[in-house]
Amino acid sequence: MSSDPDRLEEVTPIEADELLRKGCYLLDVREVDEWQAGHAPVAHHIALGELEHRYHEIPTEAVVVCVCRGGGRSARAAEALAGVGYKTVNLAGGMRAWAAAELAMVSETGAEAAVI
Repeated sequence: MSSDPDRLEEVTPIEADELLRKGCYLLDVREVDEWQAGHAPVAHHIALGELEHRYHEIPTEAVVVCVCRGGGRSARAAEALAGVGYKTVNLAGGMRAWAAAELAMVSETGAEAAVI
């Protein structure tokens, strides 16, 4: 992780997984149907459109790893959170990259977890 405060840091899925094992907070900012289809088991869900009103739900003491499907929405979330004082990183490639790295995923629907 770089120390440049003006640059949004990105991590690979493997790096994100390592960060999560060290106590970081994984924030999934996708829409409800995307979340239900498949997400990381340790993720917390707040859709990007709700984020501004739900900052209080996110711990301030942990680095927040933001994720979406491909990395765009989560980059916006990471920048917004950084703007109000959170330490954040963006998961490069999003859940598509997470799934491609064959990291654990769960579904809320009972079907096999998938990235939609």
